[in-house]
Amino acid sequence: MIPVAATFVPLTDSAILIAAHRLGFAAEAGIDLTLMRERSWATVRDRLLYGQVQVAHLLAPLALAVTLGIGHPAVALAAPFKLGMNGNALTLSSELAAALDPVARNRVDDPVATAHDLAAAIGLHRRKPILGIVHRYSSHALTLRYWLGFAGIDPDRDLQLRVLPPSAMVEALAAGEIDGFIAGEPWSSVAVEEGLGEIVAFTSNIWGRSVEKVLAMREDWAEANPDTVDRLLRALDRAAAWCEDPANAAELAAMLSDPEVIGEPAHLIERALAGRMALSRGGEIVDSPDFLMLHREAANFPWRSQALWIYSQFVRWKFVAPNPAAEARAARLFRSDIYRRALAGGATPLPGASLKVEGALAVPTGAGSDRGTLTLGPDRFFDGRIFDPVDIEAYLRSFKMA
Repeated sequence: MIPVAATFVPLTDSAILIAAHRLGFAAEAGIDLTLMRERSWATVRDRLLYGQVQVAHLLAPLALAVTLGIGHPAVALAAPFKLGMNGNALTLSSELAAALDPVARNRVDDPVATAHDLAAAIGLHRRKPILGIVHRYSSHALTLRYWLGFAGIDPDRDLQLRVLPPSAMVEALAAGEIDGFIAGEPWSSVAVEEGLGEIVAFTSNIWGRSVEKVLAMREDWAEANPDTVDRLLRALDRAAAWCEDPANAAELAAMLSDPEVIGEPAHLIERALAGRMALSRGGEIVDSPDFLMLHREAANFPWRSQALWIYSQFVRWKFVAPNPAAEARAARLFRSDIYRRALAGGATPLPGASLKVEGALAVPTGAGSDRGTLTLGPDRFFDGRIFDPVDIEAYLRSFKMA
């Protein structure tokens, strides 16, 4: 058995790692997988960088920030496997949510109107709103910035973004320290259950197939241990397929509710897995089948174009200056070549390309693969923009002209 240590944050989208360990998929692949739970993403990052673990459940933008040396000495990471798509929600305090259009019963299905409603509410709030984000370099923060910017909200001027661990969001909301937060499940559902706020946006409705967490590892370790990496990815692929099956949702939720994993009630965790979310306490249940995707539609494939979209947002928000070397490094972060190597000949279809135009699909569409059975779902951005990874400069100019 090959020992591999992994660290994770207590979130529903840690499911694939947890299932790989607890259901024996890792062991069957010859991997002795040890899991370490951490509360904050900064700690997860540091454990990975300093060799305390070999792999990590990590925010995709944080992996890029580490690779580019933003806020930390540069260390080249590799992300050969995504741990899912979508899965985040924006929850506002009851007070701030009440300032939005009272006629809108289901705000999550109309992100355009809700963004404008929030823009109006910000100016009337008793203070500059404070919204919790899990990390400055997170999919949550980038999606929030993208959505707010559409409505003319400057996230660096019109409100305050405060970094908190995901599991601290509910407590901070209850104490009045923040006016809302964007985080992965089950924390929005916990806030709703406790009557502290209302969910007003799903990231799956802002970008239909948004990039989220990845399995990250140091690039030098990945290159020195190809057999170990391949075994681990095959185990995670099996676990992901099991996690995606609706028949396993209740069992998976019970597994994740363990105090050693998330430690919250299974019925709250199952909401995201089943795609049936309660927006407010006692309110109607909203069906959102794409809220969290763990395996279908190549959910685990590391599209290099999605890493480049993250890079484009880093440039847009001046986290990094545009330069060809940084762009090339971003494209290399998502290792589609390793994914293909590990899963070649298996049951999971392998996309034929490594990049695609993001946001171009309005309906389910067939894509080229090694077995011709891959269908990709709608991946539209709510504002209709399309990201072409071969012309990032033009994409960024479109924001300046808006």
